Amino acid sequence: MTTILAIESSCDDTSAAIVRDGLVLSNCVANQEAHRLYGGVVPEVASRAHQANIIPVVDLAIKNAGVTKTDIDAVAFTRGPGLLGSLLVGTSFAKAFALSRDLPLIEVNHMQAHVLAHFAEDPKPKFPFLCLTVSGGHTQIVLVRDFLDMEILGQTLDDAAGEAFDKSGKLLGLGYPAGPLIDKYAREGQARFPFPEPSVPGLGFSFSGLKTSILYFLKKETAANPNFIQENLADLCASIQEIIVTILLKKLRKAARQTGIREIAIAGGVSANSGLRKGLEEWGKKEGWNTYIPAFQYCTDNAGMIGVTGYYKFLAGEFCGQEVAPYARQG
Repeated sequence: MTTILAIESSCDDTSAAIVRDGLVLSNCVANQEAHRLYGGVVPEVASRAHQANIIPVVDLAIKNAGVTKTDIDAVAFTRGPGLLGSLLVGTSFAKAFALSRDLPLIEVNHMQAHVLAHFAEDPKPKFPFLCLTVSGGHTQIVLVRDFLDMEILGQTLDDAAGEAFDKSGKLLGLGYPAGPLIDKYAREGQARFPFPEPSVPGLGFSFSGLKTSILYFLKKETAANPNFIQENLADLCASIQEIIVTILLKKLRKAARQTGIREIAIAGGVSANSGLRKGLEEWGKKEGWNTYIPAFQYCTDNAGMIGVTGYYKFLAGEFCGQEVAPYARQG
């Protein structure tokens, strides 16, 4: 049996998990509420909170899994991409723990882990499959040939879909993070406000122009009626959610038709969005896809997916040394 301690600290969630032979035994997350006061993640605040949370979260993960430190065979950690200060906390802890017990280290790419979150529990996609990974910082269509063999077919040219949700929510006066709030209000509204769909060649994405069009639309309408947003909040949220989901799924359909692949998955924080989850199922029925949506606990940042990825890297003998350093951008 192979037991892995996994650490995730790429942004503002401190997470630790215990994974044994690919099965997640525990998956603990400490959230940081302080960022709501600032309307977004403050890197310095995040890194300090990670320092306070990392030991209690790891201790809880070990206890919840019913194992001891001596049972652990390797330590997997998020190397990047993410906030450098946050990554440093998780990386440093992982190095120290591994060094103290003479354990191998496994560095994990955060976005690769989002894809492999699908293997934390059944049902699991068959290779090859396409995975739309959508988060606050990334939007990608990934061709997954095997556990450790992936190719990015298309990605955003500017802003990510998650950022489009949060920035649009901020324009509506919603709190942070605004994405889940837009999802909440959208369920009560109708998508009756048309927003332009960007024209981007190939399998690329662009959301900066959409954010600008939403800004100008709201300025125009509130100039005529100062209460426009409050009076139409649910419909505005439904309209914004529908255009973002449509953009994502149209590109995913294009990739599926180009590759001939019918195993289709979504992953990342935005995969928790009810509109995207419902849309994937509906489009999947029309296109004849086998669709896969991760459980909510594996959508947002979590160490369970880091441990699952670490397990397959362990089997492949892909270890790293104590000299490894985190990276902030995709790499």
